[in-house]
Amino acid sequence: MGAGRGSSLPGMMPPTSPSPEPSPEPSPESSRESSSESSSAEQPEQPEQPPEPWRPPWVRSARAGWPLGLAAAVAVVQVVGSTVAGRHQGGRVPLDAFGYVLLLLGPVLLALRGRRPVAVVAGTSVVTAAYLAAGYPYGPVFASWLIACCAAIGCGHRRAAWTGVAGVYLVHVLVTFVVPASWQRTPPSSFAWQQELGLLAWLLLVMAFAEIVRFRRERIAAHRAYRQQLEQRRANEERLKMARELHDILAHSLSLINIQAGVALALLDRRPEEARTALVTIKSTSKEALGEVRQVLATLRGPGAAPRGPAPGLDRLDELTAQADRVGLAVEVHERGARRPLSAAVDLTAFRIVQEALTNVIRHSAARQAAVVLDWTDPDVLVVKVEDPGPAVLGDAGGTGSGLVGMRERAAAFGGTISAGPLPDGGFRVRAELPTPKAEGE
Repeated sequence: MGAGRGSSLPGMMPPTSPSPEPSPEPSPESSRESSSESSSAEQPEQPEQPPEPWRPPWVRSARAGWPLGLAAAVAVVQVVGSTVAGRHQGGRVPLDAFGYVLLLLGPVLLALRGRRPVAVVAGTSVVTAAYLAAGYPYGPVFASWLIACCAAIGCGHRRAAWTGVAGVYLVHVLVTFVVPASWQRTPPSSFAWQQELGLLAWLLLVMAFAEIVRFRRERIAAHRAYRQQLEQRRANEERLKMARELHDILAHSLSLINIQAGVALALLDRRPEEARTALVTIKSTSKEALGEVRQVLATLRGPGAAPRGPAPGLDRLDELTAQADRVGLAVEVHERGARRPLSAAVDLTAFRIVQEALTNVIRHSAARQAAVVLDWTDPDVLVVKVEDPGPAVLGDAGGTGSGLVGMRERAAAFGGTISAGPLPDGGFRVRAELPTPKAEGE
């Protein structure tokens, strides 16, 4: 508990050990070698990337050739479709060599849309605008251009895509209404405004569909990232919970083992029978600790793995008092009010708080008695108090000082509180208030 509490029992002198021989000074070579090893050990290892799943050769070839295959298909559609459409559009300029070059140039640029989406949008926009300005027949010439704009939107280049659409439509409007008729290769149409409005509505419909697809992909990616963050957070919380469990188990058990080992060494020559009792206590304590550690580590076997045994709870307070009694600490348990069932998590938290508090008494106090009070009078809160009359033992009793921090984290996980501090008469008190939701099955 306090910083100045030790682990030795009154009346028991720790065994003396011979002073260690002075170690020779390390040579410069060994110092450099050890420093290089420590520096290399401090550097975190980069996680290896998982290997890509195996795919058949024809699947890999199809994935690699998909851009070229799509470009070839669009080229065939544009050439054949525009040729057929030109036969039914007498007012437009028949296709010539330059027209076919424009029809093929768009699909050729389309093959690069994955690497240079903005450049492909610009190129296909220029090609489409030149085709329309030349007065060639309407048809699927828009295919490569719209595919390039949709691909750019999907890659996040929305401004480039909308700029390309606006540029091509502006060129078409200028050619239709602004350029003098003597400069045009086709006669003016009496349905020009209807055609322009239809073209505008059609373009907006296609671009709106592309925006919807982009928005849906972004939502799916955001949801996937959120799920990954949530899983990572749950994994971190699970690791923190496991670390607290291991700390409480090992701190309590190793404290008992340390004290009993000191007793056994002190009595080994004079009273071997009592030393034997201490060794038996060490064996039983270590066995219980190993069982609890296995139970905690069993969660690493995978999700849904069944635990080896039930989690400890307040029904095992007798075991804690018996363990404390073996090292000379008499613990009295007092309960106020009628005990009621608790959820497994709250029951485990109350047990670990009592365990850690008694461990701190054994480590840091010269008291040979302690009191545990369980107050059930409040129907919504369980009050747990652990007190010892002190006094605190001066000196370093070991430990990391994270016992109280762990208890506070456990209580805070359920909305509870922990208060700990010295008493006016020299003792020490730990007081926990834990909300008690109804146990499962009630």
